Amino acid sequence: MMELVCPLIERGGCDSALVMPNLQPPITQVSQAIAYHKALSRIAPRVKFLMTLYLHPSVTADVVTEAAQSKIVYGVTTNSEDGVLDIEQYYPVFEAMQAHDLVLNLHGETPEIEVLQAEAAFVPTLHRLHAAFPKLRIVLEHVSTAQGVEAVRKCGATVAATITAHHLFMTTENAEQDVYNFCKPIAKTLEDRIALLRAAVDGSGKFFLGSDSAPHPVQLKEGTNAAAGCFTQGWVTVLVIDALIQAIESGWISNHKITQETLEGFLSTYGRNFYKMNDRSDSQRRRIRLERLNETIPKSIVSSDGKIEVVPFRREETVMSVSWTDEP
Repeated sequence: MMELVCPLIERGGCDSALVMPNLQPPITQVSQAIAYHKALSRIAPRVKFLMTLYLHPSVTADVVTEAAQSKIVYGVTTNSEDGVLDIEQYYPVFEAMQAHDLVLNLHGETPEIEVLQAEAAFVPTLHRLHAAFPKLRIVLEHVSTAQGVEAVRKCGATVAATITAHHLFMTTENAEQDVYNFCKPIAKTLEDRIALLRAAVDGSGKFFLGSDSAPHPVQLKEGTNAAAGCFTQGWVTVLVIDALIQAIESGWISNHKITQETLEGFLSTYGRNFYKMNDRSDSQRRRIRLERLNETIPKSIVSSDGKIEVVPFRREETVMSVSWTDEP
């Protein structure tokens, strides 16, 4: 799977990727993260991979210290499938993360709550964590509701949120119509979608792109218990642009909100700044160019041996094409 999808990171207009640790088994040790980083970098050497550890009882304050010293582990994350019921048990870990300036990546849904209410129910936990650890950088991953957006806005500068391309396109109705639109957190109401679109261009720096791209093989998406996740990586930048164009045409956001500064901020600089990525000696000279060349998202992509097939989000839709340039 890595060999199939990693080359699509740059094709999608990205040169950096936060790597979630939810493998089988999950990555809970720094040595595992280092090995995974080496494997990814071998396939896509021009991409900067920011590794994370899976929040687990084996992740201690000592492990956090080791992670910080590794220079490749940027954070610790909860998982969308296995919510943490007792977040306070990890307060010593969060204290160490705050001291070492690592990022806490939260999948902000309260377990055992009706799915459409799970993110809103998590908001008090987010505020409690921020109050307890005001210097801890926290990212509410793939925020999906208006309540989540407002919760992040009410927090200080150390709290931000990512927004996915697919959540900018969908509501619950869309997710129910096509198994390849099924994701977690599930897309919510039109009101929530509009709130995400407006947050993406509000210029606050608190919201930035996080693809949450999930390349599940077709047999896992089309089975009885479909895997949650949308595969967007190879077209993620142009999907965002298309979603914003739709929002303008629908009257949900004003045309003047879409400036080069806000686009670059959401797609690049806000996230890089939050993660304190100062190593731009190469990528600072690289830019992406978007052109309308009648490119179509393929119906599926298949591995060279034919054993793995993945269906992209918005398959067979016409989109802009991405190319890289060294021009300023």
